[in-house]
Amino acid sequence: MTVVDFQKFVEALADVSGEAIMPFFRTAIAADDKAHGGAFDPVTEADRAAELAMRRLIERTFPGHGIIGEEFGAKNGDAEYVWVLDPIDGTKSFISGFPTWGTLIGLTHRGRPCYGLMHQPFTCERFHGDGEAAFWRGPSRHAKVGEERRKLVARPCPTLTQATLMTTSPLLIEPALREKFHRVESEVRLSRYGGDCYAYCALAAGQVDLVIESGLNAYDIVALIPIVEGAGGVVTTWEGGDPAQGGAIVAAGDKALHEMAVRMLSR
Repeated sequence: MTVVDFQKFVEALADVSGEAIMPFFRTAIAADDKAHGGAFDPVTEADRAAELAMRRLIERTFPGHGIIGEEFGAKNGDAEYVWVLDPIDGTKSFISGFPTWGTLIGLTHRGRPCYGLMHQPFTCERFHGDGEAAFWRGPSRHAKVGEERRKLVARPCPTLTQATLMTTSPLLIEPALREKFHRVESEVRLSRYGGDCYAYCALAAGQVDLVIESGLNAYDIVALIPIVEGAGGVVTTWEGGDPAQGGAIVAAGDKALHEMAVRMLSR
């Protein structure tokens, strides 16, 4: 099968996850702490319900495929096709009532990210890409009803002094790496915090120039790689390596800007 063959199915996964999540958003939902005494790492019934709904649909439709999910781990992770799921990327925003979270649905083929979708069911937005092109779909700005679809194109920004930088929070960057982040931050025009997966989609849409984070897992980034690359951006580790397994990640809309950031982050 080709990536095109999976696109309709990915939309179905987004539908079932959104249906599982939305009854919980902006309610008095409880959050468990997965860190058990470390830095607060919340998980909710919405996270679990959405991942279970997606897993069941994948297992029923493609029983030979693998699944890697944040809440329920890996199953058949060495399969040719593996689904990489984060039911709510940005759970801290979710439990705080802010809509800067999303469901990440990634697909790898022989270990390489080949398709990704970020679904924000509250704002009714979907960002998706296959590494060659990327698109946004959401409510039309020109009519009371209906949808709009736009191709995503990252904007040119060759220097740090012109750049808008985002990270979810500097406090989430490991202390040993935080100085390097602040070194880059001190050079940019504008620095903004928050966003989680939404920051990468804003980069693909040409609204943000640079995203720098660390401590990511595969399920935090796999779905976003084909979106950013499809919009003409670049995603690597801080050393310029393969980002598919997570770690310290830098994404840029402009290749020259990415090279500049990597030089500063890797030394």
